Amino acid sequence: MRPVNPVWSRRLRAALPALLALPLLTACVDDQAAWSIDGSREHTLSVVREQPVPWDNKVNYFVVVSRMPVCTRRHALGVGTENTQVEVYRVPSGAYIVKMGKKMYATESQTCESWGRLDNEPEGGMGEFEGIFRMQKGKFVFVQGATSE
Repeated sequence: MRPVNPVWSRRLRAALPALLALPLLTACVDDQAAWSIDGSREHTLSVVREQPVPWDNKVNYFVVVSRMPVCTRRHALGVGTENTQVEVYRVPSGAYIVKMGKKMYATESQTCESWGRLDNEPEGGMGEFEGIFRMQKGKFVFVQGATSE
């Protein structure tokens, strides 16, 4: 039997931790999707998803409201899973209702500062359904006018 080459053995030992960590790193969710409110990249509502640790299926969701160059704000939406869907509605006043599961929040893009939890559906209704953030063909996307699945 041939002895193991010491150089090869050292290289393998040095690379082994990185190789073992690869499956853990690929399991993390860290992405976003955006809706161009008026067709421009300067006026958007985005949903950002972050999974802090790969062994837990909890994913943190955030909404980013942006009307450049005036304002950009990031608001915490809550915890969901990788397949959680986020619906967006526009009310006549120009504000937006963001709904994730049973949680609903109101926001606006004039100052991007307003962010409030809604306990119930507004008296005037949810407004016009704009679309939904969801997984589609393995990617997190915004689908204009789509219904939840």
